[in-house]
Amino acid sequence: MRIGDPDFAAPADAPAESTSPLDLLRRFLQGDLASLRVILAIAVIWIVFEVQNERFLSAVNLTNLFLQITAVGLISVGVVMALLIGEIDLSIGAVSGFAAAVMAVLNVKHGWNPWLAVVAGIGTGAIIGFVQGSLFTRFSIPSFVVTLAGSLVWQGALLKVLGSTGTVNLTNSEIIKLANTFYSPVVGWIVMAVGVGLFALITLSGHRRRLAAGVTSEPLGLLLARVGVVAVVAIVAIAILNSDRGLPLALIILFAFVIGFQFLTTRTVFGRHLFAVGGNAEAARRAGISVTRIRVVALTLCSSMAAVGGILAAARLESVNQSSGGSNLLLEAIAGPVIAGTSLFGGRGSVWSALLGATVIGSISNGMYLLALESSVKYMITGGVLLAAVVVDAIARSRRQAEGRV
Repeated sequence: MRIGDPDFAAPADAPAESTSPLDLLRRFLQGDLASLRVILAIAVIWIVFEVQNERFLSAVNLTNLFLQITAVGLISVGVVMALLIGEIDLSIGAVSGFAAAVMAVLNVKHGWNPWLAVVAGIGTGAIIGFVQGSLFTRFSIPSFVVTLAGSLVWQGALLKVLGSTGTVNLTNSEIIKLANTFYSPVVGWIVMAVGVGLFALITLSGHRRRLAAGVTSEPLGLLLARVGVVAVVAIVAIAILNSDRGLPLALIILFAFVIGFQFLTTRTVFGRHLFAVGGNAEAARRAGISVTRIRVVALTLCSSMAAVGGILAAARLESVNQSSGGSNLLLEAIAGPVIAGTSLFGGRGSVWSALLGATVIGSISNGMYLLALESSVKYMITGGVLLAAVVVDAIARSRRQAEGRV
């Protein structure tokens, strides 16, 4: 295990990390508190847009915002898998559109059961990821080259599958419900209570496990404060959603995947190997880790999540067309995790960055739409935010290296 691995723990006799204001500021500047940085950024963004347009923080608009970020957030979960091994997948936009098209054509034109069609769409994404990952590892071709070529291939496949009409309208209620189902306030509060309870249980059990193993852990007060913040945010979010249409199923799906992949990356052997390969592939290979297998699996998961996001986007729009997976979807899906602290250099990050980053990108996009800004301005602002995030990541990495940290 190495420094930077989320399960890394200092020896028992190592001094506990200081929680003084100066030390917290140092860690903040070094990128160790990326989540805090992003949460503060979201707060500033929301305040700015609310001042410009009082409808921004309305229950209706925030519900729409949560719905808008689900597809991008799901795709970003897969992007995190690629980023953790220090690679990039430029085909995720085209894959999301193509997988959604496969699902739609099988269900609408060939009469497949809706759930079998959904599985086929996700399976299409998994096969694409496996093929691209195999080409990348077998022939040592840079991943961005393989996936850039793939983006052209899958865009062409999308047009071929859709046929001359160019659009397939979804009519099956089971598929449409994935993005258009809202639960009652009672269900919303129950889900919130269960979610916060599980977060508290996982956080405190991890603290006890570290102490029992004789290794250092964060102060109990800090952990309780973190649980408290999560509880407050969850209560406010559910209250807002309940005042409009209720808790959307799409948001539950997003959180389920985020929590599942967070567990995969932080509590399993595969997750530890993922960080090890991203941190130093040669050292991981010498330690007996199958670098090739980890890379192929990571890119397979990346494309699979692109398919999941594409299918949910199709369900929300109730159609698949030639522009599905296009526009700035690729930029937003990659920018989100990077903005929220997942390093482009590999070996450092969290699946939660997919959710936080999607919220940042979605908030900016939603706010600019309410202000009726021109598309040119939207692209420049989004690109500027991504560039700023990359610069912060590079500076933080340089500071850690200067102090002898990985």
